[in-house]
Amino acid sequence: MDQQYIRNFSIIAHIDHGKSTLADRMLLRAGAITQREFRNQLLDTMDLERERGITIKASAVTIDYELDGQKYMLNMIDTPGHVDFHYEVSRSLAACEGVLLVVDAAQGVEAQTVANAHLASRGNLDMVPVVNKIDLPAARPEDTAMEIEKLIQQPAEDCIFTSAKSGEGTDEMLQAIVGQLPPPAGDPDGKTKALIFDSSFDEYRGVVVYVRVFDGKLSVGDKIRMMGTKDVYTLAGMGKFCPKPTQVETLGSGEVGYILANIRTVAAVHVGDTVTLESDQADEPLPGYQPPQQMVFSDFYPGPGTQFPTLRDALDKLKLNDASLTFQAISSDALGFGFRCGFLGMLHMEIVQERLEREHNVEVVQTAPTVPYEVFDTKGETFEVDSAGDLPDVNLIEELREPIVKVDLIIPADSIGAVMTLADDRRAIYQETEYLSSDRVILTYEFPLAEIIYDFYDKLKSATRGYGTMDYEVICFRANDLVKLDILVNNEKVDALSVIVHRSKADARGRALIRRLRKEISRHMFEIPLQAAIGTRVIARETISALRKNVTAKCYGGDVSRKRKLLEKQKAGKKRMKMVGNVEIPQKAFMAVLESAD
Repeated sequence: MDQQYIRNFSIIAHIDHGKSTLADRMLLRAGAITQREFRNQLLDTMDLERERGITIKASAVTIDYELDGQKYMLNMIDTPGHVDFHYEVSRSLAACEGVLLVVDAAQGVEAQTVANAHLASRGNLDMVPVVNKIDLPAARPEDTAMEIEKLIQQPAEDCIFTSAKSGEGTDEMLQAIVGQLPPPAGDPDGKTKALIFDSSFDEYRGVVVYVRVFDGKLSVGDKIRMMGTKDVYTLAGMGKFCPKPTQVETLGSGEVGYILANIRTVAAVHVGDTVTLESDQADEPLPGYQPPQQMVFSDFYPGPGTQFPTLRDALDKLKLNDASLTFQAISSDALGFGFRCGFLGMLHMEIVQERLEREHNVEVVQTAPTVPYEVFDTKGETFEVDSAGDLPDVNLIEELREPIVKVDLIIPADSIGAVMTLADDRRAIYQETEYLSSDRVILTYEFPLAEIIYDFYDKLKSATRGYGTMDYEVICFRANDLVKLDILVNNEKVDALSVIVHRSKADARGRALIRRLRKEISRHMFEIPLQAAIGTRVIARETISALRKNVTAKCYGGDVSRKRKLLEKQKAGKKRMKMVGNVEIPQKAFMAVLESAD
């Protein structure tokens, strides 16, 4: 198809503002699906997405749309809205020339709306603002349009008012996509360059590679070269999702689709790599993507009934479909061999664990999540650690730096006091206040990432009666008075329970953690001391008492020395047992590290 009749665009919005429903409605209106096939979240193929009602993976689909007798090819990418999947959004935008910025008419502009709009602006993408859910009783479309005007400096009159549920405004939106978004600008006769923006694994066809062709064309039977890995393959098939997989013979400049080349190894495909023709190679690759920055780390160990190689294979396959997941093999005295996995956030970690269990039938034992820290040592070298157990000796550390995030909090104006108190408790540094409207404000803070990672969002929702939203981005690592809090169980350090905390909170955190552990670790036949220590200084201790047997029960009267002899014998036996006995630490105990933060 002639490039001037192609439009490549993404749908971006805050979580739960109706992106997926709007995509479904466009497919129905353009005739890509019938009324019988129409259902909610049509493009969300994972059970997990449908259960949670959120988009986890971006979905690319091609729509044939006719306007005034002219046929257009609309390549649409439905993206996730949650902050943890921000990387999926950035990858999708690199394959587009424009975006639909969707905002809920009842909720108005929220944190991820702001973040995604800035991301699109940085990519110089044209925006079509869409106010969705205008059929809701609480909808305030005109106010929302004014908020969008303030955000993207585009007149409120340009906003398109729609209801994805009823279909109202869908025609106007499709016309705006054709009329306001630019066609792709590639060279159809140039050397072939196609960007890999996603991939997945199929048991029968191997790796399915999703590409956007920028210059030239790809045809079935072509010999292709991956410019990053230098691997050469023959194209065995290609197609588009319309939304069902539809085979095609050629993908031309400006088009989006998938290619099959009998690629059997997961490691052979890298998201962001450039595909070119082996016979007429491009001079240089496309810019690709910045590698994602993992900000949450957790150790995954094989659970009961799962072997180490099985867990490794499952993680390999999952990584192909999720480029932002990283993992490396580790071993622990308490838990054996496992993997240290890196995630973009807490929801990302939950999703990965659930996908391992559902899609690959793998059971995992997981340790409490941590954030990465930068160590500047006495030799003048700087390196990153992602676990308290990896910290060098305190005498070798010149400076310990923690990750700092810039957080935008969009809250009702009457909740400012409660939110500021919450922020002060989390060591936040105030930056600025900006009014979106008379009753909604954006508070900007700098937080240590460790202070917001676990339960801050829940606390924010409580402080704002459910109306607060947040978005964050990592800006730097900053030195602070941080210490390693060691946990000793039965006089032995357990690295998986160690945490890095601010010195001012170390005593309270240590006591809270020891109290939690005492509840989680069951009683043994011997006494178990639990201690929290900073270096050699013990700051808290609790004791789990031994299970007791009344050895004097059969002594009725008689000399007291007989009872004393039996008790001394029992005491010696318990002492011997304590020296050789191993303490069983349950999964819940590892997660207690987080609970104690309360």
